[in-house]
Amino acid sequence: MKDLTPAQNSLDPIEIASRDEITALQTERLRWSLNHAYKNVPFYRQSFDAAGVHPDDLSSLEDLSKFPFTVKTDLRENYPFGMFAVPRDQIARIHASSGTTGQPTVVGYTQTDLDHWGSVVARSLRAAGLTPGDLLHNAYGYGLFTGGLGIHLGADALGLATVPISGGMTPRQVRLIEDFQPKGITVTPSYALSILDEYHKQGLDPRASSLQVGIFGAEPWTNAMRAEIEQAFDMHAVDIYGLSEVMGPGVSMECVESKDGLHIWEDHFYPEIINPETGAPVEDGEQGELVFTSLTKEAFPIIRYRTRDLTRLLPGTARAMRRMEKVTGRSDDMIILRGVNVFPTQIEEALMAVPGLAPHFQIELTRPDRMDQMRILCETADTSVDAAGCAKALSASVKQTIGISVKVDVGSTGSVARSEGKAVRIVDNRPKG
Repeated sequence: MKDLTPAQNSLDPIEIASRDEITALQTERLRWSLNHAYKNVPFYRQSFDAAGVHPDDLSSLEDLSKFPFTVKTDLRENYPFGMFAVPRDQIARIHASSGTTGQPTVVGYTQTDLDHWGSVVARSLRAAGLTPGDLLHNAYGYGLFTGGLGIHLGADALGLATVPISGGMTPRQVRLIEDFQPKGITVTPSYALSILDEYHKQGLDPRASSLQVGIFGAEPWTNAMRAEIEQAFDMHAVDIYGLSEVMGPGVSMECVESKDGLHIWEDHFYPEIINPETGAPVEDGEQGELVFTSLTKEAFPIIRYRTRDLTRLLPGTARAMRRMEKVTGRSDDMIILRGVNVFPTQIEEALMAVPGLAPHFQIELTRPDRMDQMRILCETADTSVDAAGCAKALSASVKQTIGISVKVDVGSTGSVARSEGKAVRIVDNRPKG
């Protein structure tokens, strides 16, 4: 694969600043953000007062742990605009979640917020090896979801030419990649596999495509899937992280020269890792739940937001800012099966290690009697594969590595439902209540 290492002289000064400089900037901006939220958002004023803390109590970054958390239900209970910190006429854009699991969460941006968002996404795209003038195939969904428009904002800021194809219509995705010859693609990893399937269906060689880097986010994915995608397309595959409550895509980014975790843009977002059960902060290097506080957001400041994503913080490498390890799962989508904690990424790793299986799968949970059961639905990579043998191998691997017995059904190629956005990994058919 081509060397896409960004030139050092193209980096923002903060990307190569000292830790002392970063800490000083964070402390200054954190004081502003706490005061901004307290003065302008009734929820935060009530929350801080109930906890017996005031923004003036913060004298160092460590003091942030005195302040209460914000959780998704807080955002839903203040639907639609109760969490906004500026008047409605200063809002330049609104995004929202789908609300499929409850009341939608609504987020807003001032023009300054959009400028900052474009800046961090541009920084992220540059960290992936893209440079002004490059062509980007943006297959993230456009609309209320922050993915498509967020990436587009950063692509404009970096000076890329963007193909705003969004998700879906997979045959057209392949045709435009072949016709337009983009250097980069932004897409969910699960949908990248659907595009790969379409390449094969059309009899085209994905390794001969123009793509040099894929920027993947919006769902957890493993290094095994990275290797699969890189080998299939002969391109670099890097991870981007974000969530609408904190900003959108571009909160952190994996650098193409190191691929060793995602550098958090700490001049705009302050990260913590907490014990998900106690809420107590843990040391860098220890795994726990990721918490973010915004440092520069005007319209929608967010204080100690519990993301539910499980990871750990590590020192910077390619950049001065700290890294977060790839997300291994979520504290609220963890499966507890017969007393064993299981994450979909663990199943994916086991599946990817079995030759002959395609990287598409779904987990079904049932309770036929008083015991929870797990069934893994997956498929063969081609018609010559011994499906029964693969099922036996995957079942044995899950038993050995995770410690649970599962049923494995291996279908023919294409039998697992495809996704044009985030993959639906878990189907819970257990009785409710």
